[in-house]
Amino acid sequence: MDNGPSVLIIEDEPAMRRFLRASLGSHGFRLVEAVNAREALALAPSYNPEIILLDLGLPDGDGIDLARRFRQWTEAPIIVLSARGRDDDKVSALDAGADDYLTKPFSVKELLARIRVALRHASRAQVDEGKQIVVGALCIDPVRREVTVAGELVHLTPIEYRLLGLLAKHAGRVLTHGQILREVWGPGHTDATHYLRVYMAQLRRKLEADPACPALLITEPGVGYRLRDRSP
Repeated sequence: MDNGPSVLIIEDEPAMRRFLRASLGSHGFRLVEAVNAREALALAPSYNPEIILLDLGLPDGDGIDLARRFRQWTEAPIIVLSARGRDDDKVSALDAGADDYLTKPFSVKELLARIRVALRHASRAQVDEGKQIVVGALCIDPVRREVTVAGELVHLTPIEYRLLGLLAKHAGRVLTHGQILREVWGPGHTDATHYLRVYMAQLRRKLEADPACPALLITEPGVGYRLRDRSP
């Protein structure tokens, strides 16, 4: 019997379901499948999946709306699998609560890597929030509210610290510009992307070995930013 993580696949295309079933089943994942939003909403509460793979183009509704409904009751990572490759679609899905976005077609290796990152992030979220976060030479101590690089204390402004703390809380996960602005500056500033660019540049100058080629604070073009959750 497979005893790997449980996965809910929400996909209406039979060929894609077969691909996912073969790819994930051979790696020990426990699978359940839904072909539309109605089935997914009926299956998810009783199955309680550890990760959700969600197609956006469902026959009875939009996957973005479904992601919002899932987020009302579960923190399970949601990875969107979609033929829509526009930045606007990615941003909408991530803003709705998705953790990651893969554009079809994609390889098995990439899918498995994204799943590992999502599960790692979910596991970290369950750990004591007071635990230090270490990525390479960077160390964030939330108890002392201190940030060090290679053992040297780095002085951050309150906004810089809030910005870094938010990215660290979701390390490995892409946060959209809107999500970051809403959390750090407030709901009235979700369009002020120039604030975010300025403060990200300041953080990189303080934390990165080469601010022009960042290895920790990664830009996802047209979408947002993420803090790398492992040493590069």
